[in-house]
Amino acid sequence: MSRRCDDWLKAFVDYASYGEAPLKFLFWTGISTIAGALRRRVWIDQKFFQWVPNFYIVLVAPPGIVSKSTTANVGMNLLREVPGIKFGPDVVTWQSLVQTLASSAEGIMDPRDPMMMHTMSAITVASDEFGTFLNPDNSEMIDVLVSLWDGKRGDFRKETKTSGKDKIENPWINIIGCTTPSWIAGRFPEYLIGGGFTSRCVFLYADRKRQTVAYVDEVVPPEFEKRKQDLIYDLEQIAMLFGEFKINEEAREWGRVWYTEHWANAAKNSLGSEQYAGYLARKQTHIHKLAMVLSASRGNSLVIDRSCLEAAESIVTAVEADMPKVFSRIGQNDLTRGALTIVTLVEQSGQISKTDLYKHLFRVMAYRDFDAALGSAIQAGYIVQESVGGNLVLRKK
Repeated sequence: MSRRCDDWLKAFVDYASYGEAPLKFLFWTGISTIAGALRRRVWIDQKFFQWVPNFYIVLVAPPGIVSKSTTANVGMNLLREVPGIKFGPDVVTWQSLVQTLASSAEGIMDPRDPMMMHTMSAITVASDEFGTFLNPDNSEMIDVLVSLWDGKRGDFRKETKTSGKDKIENPWINIIGCTTPSWIAGRFPEYLIGGGFTSRCVFLYADRKRQTVAYVDEVVPPEFEKRKQDLIYDLEQIAMLFGEFKINEEAREWGRVWYTEHWANAAKNSLGSEQYAGYLARKQTHIHKLAMVLSASRGNSLVIDRSCLEAAESIVTAVEADMPKVFSRIGQNDLTRGALTIVTLVEQSGQISKTDLYKHLFRVMAYRDFDAALGSAIQAGYIVQESVGGNLVLRKK
């Protein structure tokens, strides 16, 4: 069947862009939505393992700034209209997650050979409050999620107290969650950054609206509902894709060169610290997972060409700039956290008097601590303090 949209992701971003969320939040929500439709019906075969198109995407922003959960739900609500898609609960223990996956098992008929059946256990989890889904202190939960992201073939077995040993056939889980910088700073131990779990996640950060829209219904076009139906229709076509994605020779040649250069220059990478070593080791996997989604967004060929692989690499690399922002407060003392809060407020204001700045913070910070944190931010070169009309004014350097 032919598609109604030339490129589903582009059409989705256009459809969702009438709100206030940053375009990168919309784009990656679209990626999670396509991945949720593809499930484990498609793969890239690497003989010893397979790459499958699932993601752990986390939208990070201060409360109430960019409508994180509203943004995620724009895509998830489209996905819920597709027959056969199974969702997991957004509040779980690792035991209930395993049981949900086990109960989601279904057989898939190979359209090329009706006598051949494949089994998968696939769910998408959409968590408006990531903290209700993930407990970073629960090592068993982290271990389960690490194992499931890899999409290993065969049975996954995990023993639970309530139902004994659960067997999951070809498990697959796709996650999109929303949280705040404060939750990450308060709940993520420093040793977890760059480790098995976070290196498998795509973190996106924003601290301001892309635009202000008081009443969204006033700006959506008359054809808005038709666009929605077109997106759902194409998503249903995507959900019927089945089989192995093939990387054509031109794409493979580009991929070989990229892989060699990636490891030759790993130490010089802007994320070259030990903290991000795990992520850099998995960057190739992130790229190929995304390449499958980009290909599926454009058509039914199940072919990854060079332009697709190049685009995936560029998109993944662009996200890396957000990672230090997401984790910047972890492991910091009160003075450093206070300085970063001040820098953020000054950046958002553009220019603000010292008095007005403290009005924002006096409920959570004594003046002595405020003065020390402000001094640290000025000494570090993030803020300039000037006297204007007898008042001390602060601005970003």
